[in-house]
Amino acid sequence: MVEAVQDAGVVVTGAGGGIGAALAHRFAAAGARVVVNDLDADRAEAVADEIGGIAVPGDASTTVAAARDALGGTVDIYCANAGLGSGGSEAAPEDVWARAWDVNVMAHVRAAHALLPGWLERGAGRFVSTVSAAGLLTMIGAAPYSVTKHGAYAFAEWLSLTYRHRGLKVHAICPQGVRTDMLTATGSAGDLVLRPTAIEPEEVADALFEGIEEDRFLILPHPEVAGHYRLRATDPDRWLSRMNHLQHTWETNR
Repeated sequence: MVEAVQDAGVVVTGAGGGIGAALAHRFAAAGARVVVNDLDADRAEAVADEIGGIAVPGDASTTVAAARDALGGTVDIYCANAGLGSGGSEAAPEDVWARAWDVNVMAHVRAAHALLPGWLERGAGRFVSTVSAAGLLTMIGAAPYSVTKHGAYAFAEWLSLTYRHRGLKVHAICPQGVRTDMLTATGSAGDLVLRPTAIEPEEVADALFEGIEEDRFLILPHPEVAGHYRLRATDPDRWLSRMNHLQHTWETNR
């Protein structure tokens, strides 16, 4: 794992706080050269100053070229971490759905499109996708978030099965509640489903590094997610009944 990270050129999007900042700190502590990307330039600069990294603020969808230049021409590890926790139902405005697709899925696609030619040519590269347990399961009260996180997971899975024999390593991080601003924004649904078992962002970074060391695709900072995912696959009606019970509880008490 040390060899995989030491002196590597790393990009972390959405790194002005939360999970992204924790990842940036952890990679820097392991000896990587880290580009800190965030839409908020001040937050990106602050984290970069803390870790001795390089701030490249802006839209995560268009950051690869500038980040590559900042790292001297090569990105070794790309952490597609920026995300939108869009709530709402099927009735959410179409611009909410479109923005969720753009940030949670298409930003990953655009980054991979920019990075893969170089990675495949040299036979090495690492793509880290911050997905969410919602990408394996779902989240009540948040259709745009749940659906697009399923898309993010599917894209990471597709990248891995398509290019792993050509040297690409892919990791999909799927935590449940993490104590960040995004958890706060989930409101009463998050209080019911996520907050009771919420962990710190640094624990997500720890889980990723364990996954890198063990060369695992699926990273579960909350190990219990594996059981929920197994039930969803093997007994979907039972799983849906449990989730519907949560939905009904939320509707009754909010």
